[in-house]
Amino acid sequence: MNGFDITGWGMAVPERKVTSVELAERFGVDENWIVSRCGIRERRAVGPGQTTASLAVEAGRRALEKAGLTGGDIAHLIVATATPEQPSPATSAFVHHDLGIAGGAHDVNSECAGFIYALVSAMALIAIDPRPILLIGSDTHTLTANPADRDLSILVGDGAGAVVLQPGPENRVKAWNLGADGSCAGSLKVLAGGSRMPTTEETVRQGLHYAQINGNEIYLNAVRYTVRTVRETLESAKVDAADVDHVIPHQANIRIINSILSHTGLRREALITNLERYGNTASASVPIALTEALDEGRINNGDKVLLAGFGAGMTWGSMLLEWGGVRK
Repeated sequence: MNGFDITGWGMAVPERKVTSVELAERFGVDENWIVSRCGIRERRAVGPGQTTASLAVEAGRRALEKAGLTGGDIAHLIVATATPEQPSPATSAFVHHDLGIAGGAHDVNSECAGFIYALVSAMALIAIDPRPILLIGSDTHTLTANPADRDLSILVGDGAGAVVLQPGPENRVKAWNLGADGSCAGSLKVLAGGSRMPTTEETVRQGLHYAQINGNEIYLNAVRYTVRTVRETLESAKVDAADVDHVIPHQANIRIINSILSHTGLRREALITNLERYGNTASASVPIALTEALDEGRINNGDKVLLAGFGAGMTWGSMLLEWGGVRK
């Protein structure tokens, strides 16, 4: 065994929909203004009793069922999230308990690039310990967006997506690339709640536990760094952009996605996106889109599938897979 197969997948999104019509009324703008800026018509938001972990458990359970496994078969659980259940312990601890995972567990926080980072970590882990891994991306960023912040509120949605990796004889990963630029840490941030600025009455009063975004910086860096990582991954794999069958980018903003396509030569027909229905679900966006594409039968054995994401920090990453090995 020198590779892995993705044998299970699943997703979970809250029932509650927040439409762009609703947000347009709240912020005194036209619905078309919102849709033209980001491409989102509705997004999902958690309700009472729903959390990052509960969504992760639901998506993880569906992925395990698809793979024909139980938690007792999983050697390691990885949860990618930037909106943890609580500061301590890790969100994976709660998911581990609810799913009855037999092995270890840890979190990955690379913001919206978290699923790609976690997938590379899982790839390395399964190479030295060839046993099944459950990987989940789950975020609830509607809880970190200030309700008065139009720029973030029109973007974010909640959800979780999961995949099961099992050791396989084929190396499905043709190339991957990760990167980060900490000098851009201020472009999207939550200032309070950590060791640098512990939560106090004053930080809560000032709303410093909400996310703050510099939209122009995020846009420019997201395009620049995602284009870079895509080019480097394709170059390493010796694959032309035109030969990629499916592109699943982080579902952040349709203008960002369109710019990435135009600067890399990736075909628009290859694009898989559900941004219009779910909004930006952060580390869950890639596995949710992957799950829907697989359930719809869009991805076939032998297809070249490019995953790419970027997040606050800045962080970015991409992976080119040759799909195959799905076990019926």
